[in-house]
Amino acid sequence: MPEFFNVLPPDDARELLLSRLTAVLSSETIATEDALERVTAAPVYAPHALPAFRRSTMDGYAVRAADTYGASGSLPAFLQVIGEVPMGQAANVELKTGDAAIVHTGGMIPETADAVVQVEHTQIVGAALHARPPFEIEVMKAVAVGQNVLQVGEDVAEQAEILPAGHILRPQDLGGLLALGITEVSVTRRPRVAILATGDEVVAPDKWAGPGQIRDINSYTTAGLVRQAGGVPVLGGIVPDNFNALQAAAQKALAEADMLVMSAGSSVSVRDMTVEVIEGLGEPGVLLHGVATRPGKPTIVGVVGQKPVIGLPGNPVSAMVQFDMFGTPAIYRLQGVQTPPRRGLVWATLGKNIASESGREDYIPAKLAEGVGGLTAVPVFGKSNLIYTLVNADGLIKVPLNKAGLLAGEQVEVRLF
Repeated sequence: MPEFFNVLPPDDARELLLSRLTAVLSSETIATEDALERVTAAPVYAPHALPAFRRSTMDGYAVRAADTYGASGSLPAFLQVIGEVPMGQAANVELKTGDAAIVHTGGMIPETADAVVQVEHTQIVGAALHARPPFEIEVMKAVAVGQNVLQVGEDVAEQAEILPAGHILRPQDLGGLLALGITEVSVTRRPRVAILATGDEVVAPDKWAGPGQIRDINSYTTAGLVRQAGGVPVLGGIVPDNFNALQAAAQKALAEADMLVMSAGSSVSVRDMTVEVIEGLGEPGVLLHGVATRPGKPTIVGVVGQKPVIGLPGNPVSAMVQFDMFGTPAIYRLQGVQTPPRRGLVWATLGKNIASESGREDYIPAKLAEGVGGLTAVPVFGKSNLIYTLVNADGLIKVPLNKAGLLAGEQVEVRLF
């Protein structure tokens, strides 16, 4: 067994884990409208150009641009309006020199037109405002070829790659797919993440916590983080501090899931068996035991086959911070996402001094307050076993690895929850 608790910087530790996760989960085809935040399993190509026909971007008149050259308010160009292109119909109007046709925003323009004049730059000659063709207009501003017209394929060319594999689908992506008639999309299967809580002192949340007992928090905060990253949490319940029981529960959970998370049992202690359990699950086993962070230094990271296995500290703040550091990117990697989306970051003025040690990356819960000078981040100090330090916070202040603390008044990075 390798030597453990020789801590690594967090970036190095995360890269060590991700470098072992090279296989992507299988795919499934689902309705595009249901694919929000799913990950594309393969590149998606445009079945046709978009727009598929030339469209007007303005309400106005389709014209031959050359007929408007030199037009101005003092010397307008006179054109004969010979027809109208109804919305949702083909433009069956043929323009000759000096002709124009009424068009609407998003409507097709005639094949013989090459520009659109905005209605605001025209005036009907000697008729009511709602005259029907034929009638004459004055054009008081010249247009260039292509002006106010969307060309065929200007948005997307036919057979162009519109989305790469490993892309997290956003609302605008769904709209873009449906605009091309792509009503189904191939996405990576959601990773199943088995979650085990350990400890003789841990009881279910619906049970009365007697003397020396605590309710299970970590299973449910971890499950929430799993869902946020696109995974499916599978709660495995609470396992007592018994090696055989934990080994059996871990083997069963990992066999039925794509990833395993065990809460507690990660510190260096005679009673803590997580390292030994992970080593017994298969190769390569434990990759590291210890990360240069606070909270959560004794986190365990391993891989069994292509399945990540993470041993989280029992303290709820530590567990959440460390799962976000390792579990979240692992879930994205299993879906084929090479670079996970960055959590929302803001910069704020630090409200109080924060003590730290150089060589360790610290994450401090903080409450954000907005004032005249911008955002202020007020640290919410508390031990890592106090869940309400997170409940009462808006995000985490990051103390960089090479900083020996932060001073009030400094600009600090806050990672939003």
